[in-house]
Amino acid sequence: MPVASRTLFPALLFAGGLGVSTLLVPSDASTPVPEKPIAKTRCSEFPADNWWHADVSDLPVHPRSPAWLSHMSTDRELHPDFGPSYGDGPGYGIPITVVDKSHRRVKVSFHYASESDKVRYPLGKDTRIEGGRNSDGDRHAIVVDKSRCKLYETFDTRKTDGKWRAGSGAVWSLKRNRLRPDGWTSADAAGLPILPGLLRWNEVKADRIDHAIRFTTDETSSHHLWPARHDAGSTDDLDYPPMGARFRLDASYDASGLSPYAQRVVAAMKTYGLVLADNGSPWYFQGEQHRKWPDRLIEDLKQIPADQFVAVDTSSLMVDPDSGQVG
Repeated sequence: MPVASRTLFPALLFAGGLGVSTLLVPSDASTPVPEKPIAKTRCSEFPADNWWHADVSDLPVHPRSPAWLSHMSTDRELHPDFGPSYGDGPGYGIPITVVDKSHRRVKVSFHYASESDKVRYPLGKDTRIEGGRNSDGDRHAIVVDKSRCKLYETFDTRKTDGKWRAGSGAVWSLKRNRLRPDGWTSADAAGLPILPGLLRWNEVKADRIDHAIRFTTDETSSHHLWPARHDAGSTDDLDYPPMGARFRLDASYDASGLSPYAQRVVAAMKTYGLVLADNGSPWYFQGEQHRKWPDRLIEDLKQIPADQFVAVDTSSLMVDPDSGQVG
């Protein structure tokens, strides 16, 4: 059963596709926008009955779980794709920028224009881009309009010759469960929003993680499972994992030797699981860029074994194939 959704970013600090999500080493050494507290907002991070918030601890194992896992390099530990960079540019992770309705909207030119939302995006000098503006990585930009409860996400975000450009762009109402058209990408290969799958420091600190966590693997099939809308795999072989597949950490996994913060993340992985959302390094899971991620937490999260996960069948949760609502 889904839990009540929390207020979006009640204490969030300004920390802030189709491409490969890896641990980015920024190519620039620019200082990111200083972190500043923002006012509370009535926006929820998608409704309480949204798929991202669904408890999957009692769902059955997916029939294809063994086959999928056989192609997912399970002989390793998970890797948090966020945390301190130890002076090598801005910290790792995907930054989040929060604006209000007064922010200027700009036109953005997209490479994948036919699958992008053609509206004006609230991008500007304050927009924080993954890896920094001169990065050669994914350059995701995640912007929340707290006045309108809208989420804007772009991939390969850049400004050249005075014009904003991106590989793709997508917009969601944070108050609705509506999905993108089937077959459309987003700023993520799965056609899903990135924001609800990011692990955030404030929710770990407050012990309020109530959602699945986004992760990547290197080889995927050219298929996707609800509520994913898009795929970017190179094989039709159904034994390879599809976008949207959800994986749950075994309930018997013993995290007693890890720090209390790490134990909270482990508990979330047992309850809400991981969501395969992009092609990238195997078992890299994503979080926000935040200067306060504890070193001990990051190191502890690197000890979680990939072979303790199974894929679960979430099809029984679907109410409508074009909605992220769960029943």
